[in-house]
Amino acid sequence: MSLFEKDVLTTGEVAKICNVASRTVSKWFDSGQLRGYRIPGSKDRRIPVANLMKFMKGHGIPFDGLMSGNTRVLIVDGDADVLGKLHEILAEQTNFDLRSAGSAFEAGVECERFRPHVMLLDLHMGDGEGSSTMKVIRSNDDLQVTKVVAMSGKLTDGQVASLSQQGFDGALRKPFSVRQVIESIEAAHAVVY
Repeated sequence: MSLFEKDVLTTGEVAKICNVASRTVSKWFDSGQLRGYRIPGSKDRRIPVANLMKFMKGHGIPFDGLMSGNTRVLIVDGDADVLGKLHEILAEQTNFDLRSAGSAFEAGVECERFRPHVMLLDLHMGDGEGSSTMKVIRSNDDLQVTKVVAMSGKLTDGQVASLSQQGFDGALRKPFSVRQVIESIEAAHAVVY
């Protein structure tokens, strides 16, 4: 049974749909922002789909996660040519829901609106914007489940190894093949749930 055939969802299912951590859904529920009910004699919460849809609309959360099982990918690169080409190729060869951003500011706006499952992040945008973008993502409770894959043409083997310690979920060295990009997205997204 798919999620949108159900009338009531668990906090875990809501978390997947909204691409947030389960504890974030619990906070929404406990604060009264997201209406639902507790199972009698249990701490388990249940959220009616109608209440979730109203909440999502009121908070600008895209309905993509409710209506499709497609992986949402945000591509962030300061080079407009790379950004456009990568977006175009992935759109042709995958079923990913795609968005693009050319700066750290645009990436922040898109993260709030789109709630990506995976972000491809150019490390060398502007003056260290890639690293600062990563810090902001990791400090935001609502984006804890977003997986971030670093992209760079300047990475040594040692730097690639150290990226996971900085919170990155993968790395791509430019130039890369389409297959490498798709495999990186799929590998990062596979550990979301």
